[in-house]
Amino acid sequence: MVRITWLRLEERLEHEFRQLREQGLDPAPLEAAWARATPQEKPALAASLLDRAGELSGHAETDVAAFWRGLPPTKPPQTWPRDALYDRLLGGWTGRAAGCLLGKPVEKVPRAGIRALLESVGEWPLRRYFTAVGVPPEVTDAYPWNRASLPTSMRENIVCMPEDDDTNYTMLGLHILESKGPDFTTDDVATVWLKTLPVLTVFTAERVAYANLLSYIEPPETARYRNPYREWIGAQIRADMWGYTAPGDPLRAAHAAWRDARLSHTENGVYGEMFVAATIAAAFVTTDVEGAIEQGLGVVPPESRLAEAIRFALELPHRAADWERALDLLYARYGHLHWVHTINNAALVTAALLYGEGDFTRTVTLAVMGGWDTDCNGATAGSVIGCMFGADAIPREWSQPLANRVRSSLRGFDNALITDLAKRTLAVVPEAYLEGLS
Repeated sequence: MVRITWLRLEERLEHEFRQLREQGLDPAPLEAAWARATPQEKPALAASLLDRAGELSGHAETDVAAFWRGLPPTKPPQTWPRDALYDRLLGGWTGRAAGCLLGKPVEKVPRAGIRALLESVGEWPLRRYFTAVGVPPEVTDAYPWNRASLPTSMRENIVCMPEDDDTNYTMLGLHILESKGPDFTTDDVATVWLKTLPVLTVFTAERVAYANLLSYIEPPETARYRNPYREWIGAQIRADMWGYTAPGDPLRAAHAAWRDARLSHTENGVYGEMFVAATIAAAFVTTDVEGAIEQGLGVVPPESRLAEAIRFALELPHRAADWERALDLLYARYGHLHWVHTINNAALVTAALLYGEGDFTRTVTLAVMGGWDTDCNGATAGSVIGCMFGADAIPREWSQPLANRVRSSLRGFDNALITDLAKRTLAVVPEAYLEGLS
């Protein structure tokens, strides 16, 4: 019998207390009731307290549509020759895969541990894929690698892009557009999940939402019901396809991201996907990294905690010339958040993009050396720069080990060629963005 620990209500309740505090609410009465309970009482009480927590938080959605209506009208989108847009899309796919693969071995390893692992083999600062060769046992005992990734993500073992949720979700977004079209709904996303996405390949908020779907709970309640992970990073890593297929049109990208994210996330969890999708869309029409980030920020409600974090990150180059000092400031402000929360990781990606100054290697390595959710952050940073400068701007030491191949548990996507994924993405870009005939 498989023990499905991720459905345990007791574990979710502990995260819910933390989430309520992040929202500025007081879970103390609920925590007191939990502390008084006997071990025998706790399983039943956890369900009751999660429901009371839901009532306390309200789970009310910000009226994002009303906020968007107040934005200045968007300019007509730039149109693209197909070959030029294909190169940018290939850059996005390749950059996402390379950045993700770079971060896989050190997922969950703290910032200090990443540095210790690299320094032990004379490779600090990071400039290429990780190696386990020569790392002393006492270092790996103190800072264990993400062992599930060791056989496939160390540079001595890389033969392709191994399976990862960060690439699965981008492929899933492609499948949604191919099967449901550009005007897909949140219900369409739910249907595609149930038909295509193996449940054990999703985590945190997505797993809860999936379980809620199987219990006949409908979106957007799937994101709210007993889901303490609703502001974690899962939606943010699903953003890329919506930016890829709205080149130069951040608001359209954000609309699609919102429809996708609300299946599993609320508020800042949703905003993270909107922000990244819009930033990627903006990256197609500017080489100004800060300008692309500003456009991404522009689709996010300005009073949100995510918007505050992005504004904080945008100020870092004016406060800290040194990257390590910038990280110190980020950790001082957001280090209390869970390592897979949306807000801290979005701020870190923003900082890496700024300090990377458009250089692919510097950007993805800074994103990974910063810690927290390293594979997600490397993937997002690589995707933005890949879309901004195209596939030819990604050094071969990053692209060549991928061997143009991605593994996946999604039906119909395993062993997909990265070039084919870029071609299929180009095929679902609306005609309004393209020049000439198909």
